[in-house]
Parts: sequence; C-alpha cells; structure tokens
Amino acid sequence: MDRIRILGGRPLSGRIAISGAKNAALPLMTAALASDEPLVLENLPRLTDVRTLARLLSELGVETALEELPRAGDGSGGDRLTLNAANITSTTASYELVSKMRASFWVLGPLVARFGEAKVSLPGGCAIGARPVDLYIKGLEKMGCEIELDEGYVIARAPKGGLQGAVIRSPLVSVGATHTLMMAAALANGVTTLENAAREPEVADLAECLNAMGAKIEGAGTSSIRIEGVKKLHGTTHKVLPDRIETGSYAMAAAMTGGEVTLTGTRPDTIEAALTVMRAAGVEALVKGDEITVRRNGSRLQAVDVVTQVYPGFPTDLQAQFMTLMTCAEGEAEITETIFENRFMHVQELARFGANISLHGDKAIVHGVEKLKGAPVMASDLRASAALVIAGLAAEGETIINRVYHLDRGFERIEDKLGRCGARIERLK
Repeated sequence: MDRIRILGGRPLSGRIAISGAKNAALPLMTAALASDEPLVLENLPRLTDVRTLARLLSELGVETALEELPRAGDGSGGDRLTLNAANITSTTASYELVSKMRASFWVLGPLVARFGEAKVSLPGGCAIGARPVDLYIKGLEKMGCEIELDEGYVIARAPKGGLQGAVIRSPLVSVGATHTLMMAAALANGVTTLENAAREPEVADLAECLNAMGAKIEGAGTSSIRIEGVKKLHGTTHKVLPDRIETGSYAMAAAMTGGEVTLTGTRPDTIEAALTVMRAAGVEALVKGDEITVRRNGSRLQAVDVVTQVYPGFPTDLQAQFMTLMTCAEGEAEITETIFENRFMHVQELARFGANISLHGDKAIVHGVEKLKGAPVMASDLRASAALVIAGLAAEGETIINRVYHLDRGFERIEDKLGRCGARIERLK
C-alpha cells in the first residue's frame, strides 16, 4: 500500500494550479444518465473517485471515453470525459461499487426519472458519520415513487406516467439529496420546488449543466430551487468548476509553512468563509481575478474559533486542515463540528506530531504549541489525509503518512503540486 514521505520544516514558494472540483464532477457525471445524448465534461480532475464512478456508469451501459490531456507546466488543465447513456443495459447499481463511494448513490434520481425504476445499493465512502439517505427517499416518495428496501438495496419505482412535481422541504440541508432530487425533478411532470436546498457552488454548477441540457431550473445556489420538468434532456459540453476544497487546503498549507504561494484558476468567491478565518489568524490572502496569493511572514499565527456550517459558512471539508493550522497558533482555538458526528478522527494522529488537542463532544479545543515534530501517522479519511500532509510539511524531521489512497480520491497529483513549491515530498510504494 502506498505511503507518502515528507521532510518538513521548509516554507512553500511558487504557484499551484487548482484542479476541477471532485464534488462537482461526480454529480455532473451522474447527470449523463438523464439524457440519451452525449455529455462532455471538461476540466475533469484525475481522481480515484472519478474512475470509480466511471466504472459504475459503464456497468449501467454508459459509454465512457476519457481523454487524459497533458497538463501545462504549472499543472493547469484537466481531462475530458464523454459520457453517452443512449443504450442503458441495467438500472441496478451494485454494492461492489456504490459501497466504495457515497456519491454513487446519486444515480438513483436520474435513473428512476428516465426509466421509471432503479435499484441502488446503500452507499459507502469515508467513515465520518451516518449520513443517512432517508432525505433522498422521502423526496422521491413525494414525487410519487414507490420505495422498497431489500437486502441493502433501495428499489424505486416511479408511478405510471412518470414522476410528479412536488414541494419538497428537507428538515436538513443535504447536498447529495439536493443533487439527486434536482436531477429527478428535471424530468418529472410539472413543477418541483426544493425548500431548504443546499446552496453549495457545486449544486449551482450541476444546475448550470442541466439547464444547458434543456432543463428549466431556477434558484440554484439559494435555499429554494424551482424545477419545471421537461420531457427530454439533450447533450452538452460543460467545464467543471475549480475545486474550492483543494484551494483552501493548499492555502492552509502555505499559511502553515510560511512563504508565499499563488493559487491559480480558482473561484475565490466560493471560499470566502475560509479566507476570512485565515485572515483573522494573521494570514495574508490577496485576491486578484482567479488567483489567490497566500503569504505569511515570520510572525506566529493567532488562534481563531471556527464553527463548521453549511454553505456559505465555513466548510466541514476544511475543518481538519484548519485544525492543523491552529496546532501552532498562539492561544487556544475552539473548533466546533456541526455537520458530521465522527469527523475528529484526525485528532489522535495530529497528537503524534505533538499537537495539544482535547475533545469535548462536538468541540475540539486546540492549544497551540511552538512546533510540530515529524511522525508516522495514518489517514482516516480524505480530508484528514490533507490535514496530515499539511502537518508533515510544517513539522521538523520526517513524516510517513500511511493509507494515502484516501488522498487520491480528492487531490490530483498532490506530491507534484507541492513539490513544485519546494516541498520535500515523495510517494513510497
């Protein structure tokens, strides 16, 4: 199993090109199921999760053609994927693949909308909490679906004549449920309104693509989305938006190590909450167009409290990275996790670097220390992996990160990107 070796204690300096967003690419790929014409996705990141979903779509009969395009000298650019769902051979998504990645469950919406039925395994993914799918199921039931749970599978059947528009108010904000129900509603009869919908940029990106395919969606990016169903969606070409979590992660790496790093091809408006908190901690973050320059002089970071929230609040996907940043800050930082109940598994690994963190239910109290020291650590999930890389970059001495397959799910060529900025980082087979 691959490991990453880091010799830390060096400031980062240079430019890092931000890849297309994993959390946008996956629902966009799923949207191909809603049409019998080709969907072409550009700026696609080269990630394990993308390959896993492509395999699942192929199992359903989707023709996939991936062009692995060369990256520019600064690492910019992405792949091009053509998806053609004209000849679907199955509406069953197997446990083998869905169990590997939660986003695979999103195929339920377009499959039942277009074909009237779907059988999808209950999902897997990172072990960061229950993340139940009842919001998806209740939403589809509101649209007339008959739902059956059988041996770990969700079996959905649309009513005769297809899904029916409905007003669906979610008790909780769920990005996955918003994706799934928006795709289903695009092909339903009549008007569907999603209340308390997720406002994430990735939701708006999916809506933009669906509208280019002929859907009639208004309000994406707000808490109320109106979808007027159409009979058919056609093909289109769509560019995946930049990854805000990758942007925030590299920004925090630069802040943690010191030096100066310019992040290119970003969407600064999508990570304003993270930039605000970093500035409060004493980090300089200058925005110019689609570039963000992060720098920190020799002064020590200041402790800042953070509460994770749904978008546009501070993202849970940057909580572990920010906690790492606070491990060497002056003072005491309180980090409250409100989204996922098991998302503090990185704490014990950060302690191996010498971090001083105490847990109190959904709160982590980080007492800043002068410095971290390299250590052997183990990644527990995708975002925790990034946090351990950041700690390793700043720590004195050698760090070995085990189970780095998590990283490959969400960070494209992380060793190359950091290495271009002076990091001493390598992958060990």
